Amino acid sequence: MIPSGLIHREMLTLFLTSPRRWRCIAMLVLLAGLLTSHPAYGQQRPNVLFLFSDDQRVDTIGALGNHLIQTPHLDRLYRDGTRFDRAYCMGSIHGAVCVPSRAMLLSGKTLYHTNMQLKDQTTFPELFGDAGYVTFGTGKWHNGKSSFARSFQQGNTVLIGGMSDHSQVPLHDLQADHTWSEKYTGDGFSSTMFADAAIRFLQSHDNSRPFLCYVAFSAPHDPRMPPPPFDTMYADNPPPLPANFLPQHPFNTGQMTIRDEVLAPWPRTEPVVRQQLADYYGMVSHMDEQIGRILEVLDQRGLTENTVIVFASDHGLAMGSHGLLGKQSLYEHSMNTPVCLVGPGIPAGQAGNALVYLHDLFPTLC
Repeated sequence: MIPSGLIHREMLTLFLTSPRRWRCIAMLVLLAGLLTSHPAYGQQRPNVLFLFSDDQRVDTIGALGNHLIQTPHLDRLYRDGTRFDRAYCMGSIHGAVCVPSRAMLLSGKTLYHTNMQLKDQTTFPELFGDAGYVTFGTGKWHNGKSSFARSFQQGNTVLIGGMSDHSQVPLHDLQADHTWSEKYTGDGFSSTMFADAAIRFLQSHDNSRPFLCYVAFSAPHDPRMPPPPFDTMYADNPPPLPANFLPQHPFNTGQMTIRDEVLAPWPRTEPVVRQQLADYYGMVSHMDEQIGRILEVLDQRGLTENTVIVFASDHGLAMGSHGLLGKQSLYEHSMNTPVCLVGPGIPAGQAGNALVYLHDLFPTLC
């Protein structure tokens, strides 16, 4: 169902700026007819829970064939929903790939048509708010304070920036007057605190209006420091090397000394990469547990049946593939991203093979 706010904004703009105004009038009449005849017209609009991870390879989800990693809650989403196996981040204009990836996702615009700070660009949370949704955001926001405050009506436990020590996260809260609290250091692990904030919102929501709850984890982004007991979960049986492991990349990519690539010495060795993977898997499994806590609250409040749940990541990560560790390349392991949708009207257990971009989620949700 297309939100009425989207129709009003886009069609009115088209009407006022197009020399072919009579054609625009006809289009408006047609759209109005299509909407009012649609089976969903007048029914309760679904809530949206958007779960977003950071630097997560597609092959770190049990349901996708990785029998070593433990991700029972993500497996549930993949079992109950539709996944897109060929979903991609379009690319980047600099080494911090998550900035343009998130800008594209939030604006629905392609790489060279979006603004990294989302200036003068409507975000999908902002559009949902215009359409009558209660909008809430928590977690990592790498696209500037002002765009967050414009996008969400409520915000708590927000990391403004790209990364931090996961046990010493610098945080802000969006206050009632839409100004920001003073920066404070979170008391807990990043994934746990972001899940806590989402849970507080879900438990307090009065259901008089549909909600959009955006939860942007900063895991499994480095520093790879999973909390106990996840720090030793894979110690006895470290993950195997990627099939395309190399000790060193065969040529200079132009990003060989970027921060991601100096987290381990050259040439890469099997013990070092397997330990990095063990820590990485621990971060994913801990985040999965926190996702499970959020899903449990949806179940307890009877919200699951009318909530569209989206799980995605901003991009992947090399983690030893081709001798690289980071995401600053166009290899499959870095640009392929997990995308799965679950909810009313969405087929269960389906896999889509079409080429899609991460930022296609904006119009899809609308």
